[in-house]
Amino acid sequence: MKLGLNGATTMKADLVTDIRAASAAGFDCLEIWSAKLKTFLQSNTTDDLKTMFQENCIAPYSINSIEHVTFRDDEGRAGLRSECEELCRVASELACPYVVVVPGRLPRDASQAQVIEESVSTLRELAGITEGFGVGLAFEFLGQPDCSVQTLALADEIVRETDRENVGLVIDSFHFYAGGSTIESIEALDPARLFIFHINDAEDRPREQLEDRHRLLPGLGILPLKEIVAALRHIAYDRVASVEIFRPEYWERDPFELARDARAAVAHVLASV
Repeated sequence: MKLGLNGATTMKADLVTDIRAASAAGFDCLEIWSAKLKTFLQSNTTDDLKTMFQENCIAPYSINSIEHVTFRDDEGRAGLRSECEELCRVASELACPYVVVVPGRLPRDASQAQVIEESVSTLRELAGITEGFGVGLAFEFLGQPDCSVQTLALADEIVRETDRENVGLVIDSFHFYAGGSTIESIEALDPARLFIFHINDAEDRPREQLEDRHRLLPGLGILPLKEIVAALRHIAYDRVASVEIFRPEYWERDPFELARDARAAVAHVLASV
């Protein structure tokens, strides 16, 4: 697998710093945090950004992310289409292959069948937009109990039913564990449907108490990373393992030092399997 750094890990750093820090640490690619992208483009162009990536010998891998894409009202869906089109335009100009999309909250009394129907409809609509830009949609389930799609098995069912070549999955090790997904659900995957693997660890807390702020660098917590990585290798997944951590304590660190520690941590975990 190639190694990536997600801009959430260095949240307080700007996009230029993310590119330089990820490159200096030896990462192969960067997942662009969308808020940082929007700030950059207020006074720069996508050509400027493309040059920045080229000069630092690192590739953009995804733009993270469009949140709560499902169960929006009419006004919200119009905004979703507009945001998707804009981010895909930028991704296309950067030769960035993916835009990450995240399902919405679970409405009260919504059945699983309704979640699947809504998710498939939304992903097909967005896929029609992204297809024109040559960009893929990476659908990321969340393990928190208020998310409409909490497990890999359900997310995979939705992606299979969506049946679009440019729609695939994200597995985040934190959400995989928090939502109770199984190793067997990884082993059942077609690796062509898995676009991104977010790797991180977590504090030793009950699943229902885990929040994003409890994430840790890979290898420092209790997540079954070796088993997850072994299952990914078993299905011959060979794209990117990207470090994504939302830990405020880490955000206060020097981003270059943090990127180096993140690169060393993920490399150690991968080498131990």
